Amino acid sequence: MWTLKKLVFRCAHLAMGFALKRIKVPTPDLISGPGSVHQLSDAIQKTTATNLLLVTDKGISNIGLADNLLQDLNNTNLGCTVFDEVQPNPSIDNVEAGLQVYLAEKCDGIVAFGGGSAMDCAKLIGARATNPDKSVLDMSGSFKVTNTLPPLFAVPTTAGTGSECTLAAVITNPEKREKFAIASDKIVPAYAVLDPELMVSLPPNITAHTGMDALTHAIEAYIGKAGSPFTNENAERAIRIIFENLESVFKDGTDLSKRNDLAYASYCAGLAFTRALVGYVHAIAHNLGGLYGVPHGLANAIVLPYILDFSRDHCEEKLARLAVVGGLGRQTESSRDLSLKFIEKVRSMNENMGIPSQVTEMQPSDIPLIARRALAEGNPGYPVPRLMNQAQCEALLHQMVKR
Repeated sequence: MWTLKKLVFRCAHLAMGFALKRIKVPTPDLISGPGSVHQLSDAIQKTTATNLLLVTDKGISNIGLADNLLQDLNNTNLGCTVFDEVQPNPSIDNVEAGLQVYLAEKCDGIVAFGGGSAMDCAKLIGARATNPDKSVLDMSGSFKVTNTLPPLFAVPTTAGTGSECTLAAVITNPEKREKFAIASDKIVPAYAVLDPELMVSLPPNITAHTGMDALTHAIEAYIGKAGSPFTNENAERAIRIIFENLESVFKDGTDLSKRNDLAYASYCAGLAFTRALVGYVHAIAHNLGGLYGVPHGLANAIVLPYILDFSRDHCEEKLARLAVVGGLGRQTESSRDLSLKFIEKVRSMNENMGIPSQVTEMQPSDIPLIARRALAEGNPGYPVPRLMNQAQCEALLHQMVKR
């Protein structure tokens, strides 16, 4: 039975790869560099938006990180209402609350200001505003958002999700304690602003988690079976930059040049995975987030080495290439040795940045459910290098239980 299922999944992956190479995913207009957030109001004036909803969270609102942007908008006579109720793992209720503010204030554009949670919530507020006949659940899956969003401007304050340039948003269904993804070319932001000055105050642990999130995006896009020269180039670039800079920025977050590089690496990883998809790391991480509230970047970081071990034999040449790209060895070395060096580098980065190798919250009794949900998402949804069944997934998850 498993052999037959694998054949079916691989046929689906062939079709998926064919389709992905033909989908024209928009690329945001990019504004980047220290202080670049001050250029956003000018960009907004080039669009139809005049009255904006700024979507963010209480943490950002309380420290006034968006104050300069709000002042810029005011100086250019652009209206703006702040919605700062976004949760760390945004829920359907979050989206609906933001939509009510958007409609009540008669907004016609959205600024997503924050990490991946703010980005995802903002995308779906916009999707609901222009697709009022569809609930968030109705949009679950691929290409069910049919109408174009209001002008959407993405200002990430972390270097991790790449959501400022992707066609995906992840949301939590609190009734089922489960995350699900919504994907559509209609929800790609029109503009992306990468300003490292907004990231200088990030705590070291958030820098680590978000950086490993970006690394996971790039690796899964690269080792999967739906890549292209474009996605491979961007994934390689992201991995090289992250290997060179992440641990240094973890130790000293004030280096604007390295912060800027990491922001760009996250963007490149986003360009890669939105066109080549991700894999089992994300499938499992989504469920750790949905069930236990584990932050997404942290979950990805923990799961990544386990999946690389599981998949190594089936993507050895690709991992070897990434080891060379990342400066871990030379092409003259064996693919096996290089691939092992690459996985060891990922593990050592986690260890050096205080990221655990196990999930404190995970209960052994939940493992069958987590595995079922992860595989329902991943098979055949992600073009992974090695397919995984229920027993294999459960065995892998047991390794992550805190002892």
